[in-house]
This record gives sequence, structure tokens and C-alpha cells, in this order.
Amino acid sequence: MTASALFRFSLIAFAFVLIVAACGGDSDSDLDRPADFSEISVGQPFMTPDPSGVSATLTVTTSIDALCGVAFGETEQLGSLATDQDMGGQGHDQHNAILTGLTPDTEYFYRLQGVGPDGRLYQSELLTFTTSSAPESDSHGKNVTLGAQVIEVSSEFSDAFGAANAVEGDLATEWSSAGDGDSSFITIDLGGVLDLIGVEFLTRTMGDGSATTETFYVVVDGDERLGPFDAGSPAVSGVNPIEVSGQTLRFEVDSSTGGNTGAIEVRVFAEDD
Repeated sequence: MTASALFRFSLIAFAFVLIVAACGGDSDSDLDRPADFSEISVGQPFMTPDPSGVSATLTVTTSIDALCGVAFGETEQLGSLATDQDMGGQGHDQHNAILTGLTPDTEYFYRLQGVGPDGRLYQSELLTFTTSSAPESDSHGKNVTLGAQVIEVSSEFSDAFGAANAVEGDLATEWSSAGDGDSSFITIDLGGVLDLIGVEFLTRTMGDGSATTETFYVVVDGDERLGPFDAGSPAVSGVNPIEVSGQTLRFEVDSSTGGNTGAIEVRVFAEDD
């Protein structure tokens, strides 16, 4: 089985586990009755709505290695699932699930669900959070990365983690290198010379803390090297102001925690027309 097929199979299998957990199953065994998620939660889980109002990040630490996810929706019937983006679906204790496709300034219901290595199911009570109001204007300017062409990349872990994932605007997908660590890079072509005012690198990260980019450089048109800049995440803004004109930008990882480094999104901002 290829890596991308294994990843898709893991997500499908985990989604099935969450559905079983939500339904409760038919057996009277303790293992088949969901336990309270607080039994494995270290501290309180917290939800961080993105300032855009269209996504949020659920962060939780567990006392055991577990597969965890969150069911969410605008009603108590929920209807959507979000899981960690760690490849392979392996259990771990640091969990970050990104909820996408949300509506600004809206209350959402959600429930944490998980399964331990012994097959025990865990489920939280029904919780709520409210998304941010949509900003009246983007102070960072226009994101001109959407639709940009990837012209070079250090490596790709698999087709499911291809470089194009870093420029399509979907926080539920990501580009991962094949173990490049601090040598990871991705080069994009904006399609024309633009006056640029900001750059952002939303790092991917693994549950064990690896693959997290801390700082990065940007090389403009193969000449001017800017940075180092702090990387961001869906929960932490990482827009860095610049003043330069250019068409091709190479994002280079400067410092990281090593491993399969990469980006959920790289973003370049220009003045609105």
C-alpha cells in the first residue's frame, strides 16, 4: 500500500471509529461504551477561532497515545469531522485538529472523540464555541498566492502531501517534505511582478513535536533574500511585513524541529487594487 493510500485508509478507519463512538455501539462491554474524554485529557482542551471567521483550531493534550478528532456543526446533530493532520494516523498525545468551512460570527457545537491503543472509546460532553466576525478589510492586503504555480520543491512525502497543497487556500491539506528538516524549500511563481507587502508560512507539525518550522527566509526572484521571519500556524498569525517587488518567491526553512517539515499554506500579500 502506498503512503498516500495508507493515509486515506487511516482517515477512513478513524472516521469509522468516531462514528461508532458517537453511536455507542450495541455491546454491553465497558470497552464499547464511550468513557468521558476527561479521563485522558491533560488540562482543558481549547478552541482557537481564526480571525477570518472561517476556521478554528482545536488543541488538546492526552495522557495516553490516542487517535483523536472532533465532530462539529451548527446544530447539536453536528455533521462534520476534523482530525489531526499527522500522516499515517498514528496515535500520539499532542492533538491539533483544524475545523474548516465555518461561517463567521456563528455558534458551533462540537464533541471531542478518541480511541486508545486498547480500543477504549472516549467522548466529551457537547461543547460550543463562536467563530470570529469576518474582518471588514484585510489589513495584510490581498493574498496573491492562491492560484500561484509551484515551480520547485525540495521534496514531497507523497501525492497526498504534494506542494500544490500549500497554495490552494485549504487549511485541511498541507505540503510535507520527505524528511528535509531545515533544508525544506518551496518556490512559487505569482504569474507576474507585483508590489508585495507581506509573507506568511503556516507550518505543519506532527503530534510528537517534529516537523514544526520556527523561522524561514524568502528569496525574491532568485536574488534578494529576506528574513529570517517567524513562522505561523492556523492558531497563531505569522504575517511578516515586507516591501519588495517580485514574481517568484522561494520559501526556505531556516530553523525547525526537524523531520517532515512543510507548510499548510504559504501566503504572499500585495496591496488591494
